[in-house]
Amino acid sequence: MTKMKKEILEEIRKKREFSQLREKDIELAYSHFEKRQASDEEKIKLTKEMLRKLFSAFVSKKLLSLKDKEPDWILRKHISTSERLPYYKEIYSRILKDYPKVSIIDLGAGINGFSYPLFEEAGIKAEYTAIESVGQLVDLTNFYFKQNKLNAKAIHLSLFEKEELLKFIKKEKSPRIIFMFKVIDALETFENDYSKKLISELVLLADKIVISFATKSLGNKTSFKAKRSWIIDFLNDNFRVLDDFEIGGERYISFKR
Repeated sequence: MTKMKKEILEEIRKKREFSQLREKDIELAYSHFEKRQASDEEKIKLTKEMLRKLFSAFVSKKLLSLKDKEPDWILRKHISTSERLPYYKEIYSRILKDYPKVSIIDLGAGINGFSYPLFEEAGIKAEYTAIESVGQLVDLTNFYFKQNKLNAKAIHLSLFEKEELLKFIKKEKSPRIIFMFKVIDALETFENDYSKKLISELVLLADKIVISFATKSLGNKTSFKAKRSWIIDFLNDNFRVLDDFEIGGERYISFKR
C-alpha cells in the first residue's frame, strides 16, 4: 500500500464525519481504489462511500459534537447500541459472570462506553477502555467518563494500528476481557483474514475474548442468510469456545486459549 497523497487525505477529511477518523483507516479504504483507472475525484468518492458504510452509517450526526445527555439517550442514537439496549444487563451478566473485577478492552467501541453503569447493575467492578477510530466518539465518551468520574477511558486508535494496540493491552491489569462487538465484518472489508490474525495475537493477552455479529437486519426484522461459518470454524478449530448464544438479533461467542 503506497502512502496516500496529503491532499487526498485532506479532501476526505473535509467531511465532518471523517475529520477525526484515524489516518490508517482512511488509507486502507483508499487502497481499495487507488489502482483503478479513474480520476482522483472518483477514487475519493468511492473511499468516502466505503468509510460511510463502515463508520458512520449507523451513527446519528447528533453524536458528532459533545453533549451532556443521559446514557440511554446516547445509546439510542447508534443503531447497534440502540438494538442492544434492552439486553445489556443480561449480556454483561452472562459474559462476565466469572469476573466480578476485571479490565475490559472494547475494540471498535463506538459509544458502547455509555453502557458502563450496566456493569455495576450486573455486579461487575470494571476498569473499562474503549478503543475507537472516530475521534468525535472518543471525545464524547471521555467527556461522559470525566463528568461522571468513572473508572474508564476512551483511546483514539485504529484496530489496524496493531502494534500500538497490543502494547496498550499489555499494560492493562489482569484479568483482561476483550470485546469485539460487531467489528469482524468491518475488519474483513478492509483486509481479508485480518480478524484471524488479530484474534490470534489478542488471545495471548486476554483471559477471554467475546465477539459478536448481527444475525438480523437493521430493526431486527429479517434473519441473515450468511452464517459466518468461516469465523465460527476458525474459533472452534483453534480456541476453547466457552459460550455461544443469541439475543436481540446479535450472536455472542466467547473463547480463550
